[in-house]
Formats: sequence, structure tokens, C-alpha cells
Amino acid sequence: VQLVESGGGSVQAGGTLRLSCAASGYTYSSYCMGWFRQAPGKEREVVAAYGNGGGTAMYANSVLGRFTASLDIPNNMVYLDMKELKPDDTAMYYCGFRAESFAPSARWCFNSAYSDYSYWGQGTQVTVS
Repeated sequence: VQLVESGGGSVQAGGTLRLSCAASGYTYSSYCMGWFRQAPGKEREVVAAYGNGGGTAMYANSVLGRFTASLDIPNNMVYLDMKELKPDDTAMYYCGFRAESFAPSARWCFNSAYSDYSYWGQGTQVTVS
């Protein structure tokens, strides 16, 4: 599985960005997809997660109402639309993927440790000033 993120950049507080993650090389029918971020000196944290077991994505409280994750399954793309950006959102953003033997819910994927995700992109930097 290969994941390639893009769309990061530098924006002023209150601005918007759309991150993209292009996925390829996977044939799994059950999986979790997640957006994570890691700020300097901090642990990687989940921002949003989605499982193909049904339902919408689940979000961290810090981004709820401001970030929206979406999937374009036919084109193997995952997006993270971010609005009302804050300086605290400054971090390297990653998309992560893990295959499962069952169709997981968004909550199950969200509550999974980031270390349980098997595949990662190279990350895209978001800087909010």
C-alpha cells in the first residue's frame, strides 16, 4: 500500500486548506483510513478516522466542526478539508491505512492506536500563523 499526501502549506489563522491522500496498491476489502498529525516534540495524534463498516468519520474534539474527512473510493483518494485553522493546528499531517479481517466502524478505527496502522504516507506540513 502506498499513500501520498499533498495540499499542505502556510496559511493565516482562520484560513482553509484541503489535504489529499492518494492511495494505491491495496486490495483489502475491510480497512481503516485515518488522518493524523504530529507537532514537533509531541506524539502523533488522530485527527479523523473512517472505517468501511459504515457511518461517517469520527473526529478529535479539537477539530470537530472545523475539519471534514471524505473518501473518493473509485479514485482511491482521501481528503481532509480544514477551515478556521488555528496556530495549534500547525503540524505534519499524515494519512494512515490498516487492513482488517472485518468491516470496522469509524469509532473502532478512531480509538485504535496510531501504531496499529500499518501504512503511512510521507506527510504534508501545515503551518498556521
